[in-house]
Amino acid sequence: MKLPKPVLGDFWGGLAAMLVALPSAIAFGVTIYAPLGTSYVAQGALAGILGVMALGLIAPAIGGTNRLISAPCAPAAAVLSAFAIEFLHGGGNVQALVLMLALLGLFAGLLQILFGTLKLGRLIEYMPYPVVSGYLSGVGLTIIISQVPKFLGASKDVHFLDALTAPGLWKWQSLIVGCVTIAVMLLAPRYTRKIPAAIIALLAGIGAYFALGLIDHGLLSLQGNAYVVGSLGGGGGDVAEAMGGRWQAMRSVTLEQVQYAIATALTLAVLLSIDTLKTCVVLDALTHSRHNSNQELIGQGAGNVVSALIGGMPGAGTMGATLVNMSSGAQTRYSGIIEGMLGLVTFLLLGSFIAWVPVSSLAAILIVIGVRMIDRHSFEFLKQRSTISDFLVIAVVIYVALTVSLIAASGSGVVLAILLFIREQIGGNVVRRKVKCNETFSKRIRTQDEMEILVSNGDRGIVVELQGSLFFGTVNQLYSALEAELKLKDFVILDMRRVQSVDVTAVHMLDQIRDILGERKGFLIFSQLPVLPSGRNMQKYFDQVGLVREKSPVKVFGELDEALEWVEDRILSETVCEVDERHALQLQEFDLFNGRKAETIAALEQCLDMRTCKAGEKIFSLGDKGDELFLIRKGAVRIMLPISKIQRHHLGTFGRGAFFGEMSFLDGSDRSADAEAFTDTELFILSRKKFETLSEYHKKLSFTLMESIATALANRLRYTNAELRVLEV
Repeated sequence: MKLPKPVLGDFWGGLAAMLVALPSAIAFGVTIYAPLGTSYVAQGALAGILGVMALGLIAPAIGGTNRLISAPCAPAAAVLSAFAIEFLHGGGNVQALVLMLALLGLFAGLLQILFGTLKLGRLIEYMPYPVVSGYLSGVGLTIIISQVPKFLGASKDVHFLDALTAPGLWKWQSLIVGCVTIAVMLLAPRYTRKIPAAIIALLAGIGAYFALGLIDHGLLSLQGNAYVVGSLGGGGGDVAEAMGGRWQAMRSVTLEQVQYAIATALTLAVLLSIDTLKTCVVLDALTHSRHNSNQELIGQGAGNVVSALIGGMPGAGTMGATLVNMSSGAQTRYSGIIEGMLGLVTFLLLGSFIAWVPVSSLAAILIVIGVRMIDRHSFEFLKQRSTISDFLVIAVVIYVALTVSLIAASGSGVVLAILLFIREQIGGNVVRRKVKCNETFSKRIRTQDEMEILVSNGDRGIVVELQGSLFFGTVNQLYSALEAELKLKDFVILDMRRVQSVDVTAVHMLDQIRDILGERKGFLIFSQLPVLPSGRNMQKYFDQVGLVREKSPVKVFGELDEALEWVEDRILSETVCEVDERHALQLQEFDLFNGRKAETIAALEQCLDMRTCKAGEKIFSLGDKGDELFLIRKGAVRIMLPISKIQRHHLGTFGRGAFFGEMSFLDGSDRSADAEAFTDTELFILSRKKFETLSEYHKKLSFTLMESIATALANRLRYTNAELRVLEV
């Protein structure tokens, strides 16, 4: 029966990952237990194998990140080996140390479960792309640097540069096997994709090794053979013995031992969590997927708890094995479970076969993967000045990864990215535009006399459109931009619709601006306070911090148009005598008919109808037939343009003495918008038919009326044009 492609890919991926993870886990276990003495080396190897099994079976089953391979890792080996050395130097005995190592793994796993439950894994989601890119390249270079000495055949204690610059240390056997492996891994995809290139390359490397054994017979012996993984040791009896012994030792745990282990366990849990989530981030970047950070932490913690209980060492999502798993065709989380199962089965049944896997062949596979991980596209950032700083972040992350550690690289990259972000925010202009109130007007249609007053006195107010983030880094810029206006203007309107965030420092600065205006009897006016991307309602926030208080010189309006209309009304009321808006205008009081003879007014009045509308009542709707001109005797009318079933755009507000409906009156077309009474309204109505009848007997009146309508429309257009010119600057 032919296996489905995902299942086959997961099997090949799990097998390849096991071949990478198992030797590394054995090496890590030996590193930890070596300070206990030579008799414990085999137990260290066993701890590594049990860790592969426990983490492989439990972590993917609960965590669920596709393609992720969890196994004992370098951070765990570093922390635990340092702890073992310090514990023994402090006078601790070997039996107590074995128990403490188990407790460290147990507590670290429990802490990881706690981290996931508290949703701390979400912090990794805020990792900037340059940091991820640098980390990816740093991991790739780290893998290459760590594997080159093995590829060249140098001894374990020789470092990268020493191995690279000393050809005398190179072993021709390792070079041949490694080169064959690389060549096959690069060429295999051209001929077949059914079997992963990593598997074919590994088999080719093993074949090349045994072919060389025909020339160098020393290669066919495991005794002292540094070219292969070597004997794993152990067996089924050792597994059972380790599990039973660990359960017996758990009964002797004391409170002092628990307290001693918690601090180190916390460090270990943090390192393992970061190592896992960073691997997940890289995996996301390579596969265009998304992992669940919190669920993965819970899965990793559960895997480490089980590993500790059965005598295994703790671990995390490992980069090398995960990348081998992915490149071998794995697609789901079951590849991790298969890796765990194969790790145990291989140790129990095929331990002698794994012993013959060439070290240089494994190193060659990892070198190819490391080269592919390097983000070469990041060099494109050097071509634009605007992205050079992003390349700097990538370069710093790579440098710290190579000289300090991958975890330190992540931290330094995040800090640098935050500093560059703050610098960019400070460097940006928080003031998008400043416009005087005699250069932009509300949608309230004013008479010509009122417009002349607003043009003359409107410079008492100013509209300041803000943008970006108002925080401690931009408050000085904000005050500097407003300082001159605070000494001259009576009305300062802050248009807040493009503001993304506000902190307490910015609120304190706005408090000072309010007080400065208040001393001069001026007003600080906010328009369109948004709900910020963080979910914070800015108006409620201003109320909570006391910026907007009753009887304070602060006004808040939902729309900029409402704020402008309020300012215009204040200027008009302070400039001209107060007019009783409750009084309904007579026909001769309209500007359209100013100076007309009494008999002319009387004749026109005979042609007019009258209508009274309650606030909110529709006068006409978009698409209605109609040819009437409406004259407002009292009240106000809003013209609204429907955009959708629930959304309408405010075109203008017509007040007492104004007219509307002139477009259909002039051309007889359907109504182009809705008109509704904003307040209780009284209207004069002149239909086109009655106007034409009137024109037959009062030609001068009809001409004058048309001329007055044209003049009013021309004035409106002139002010609109002037406003557009200002806004375009």
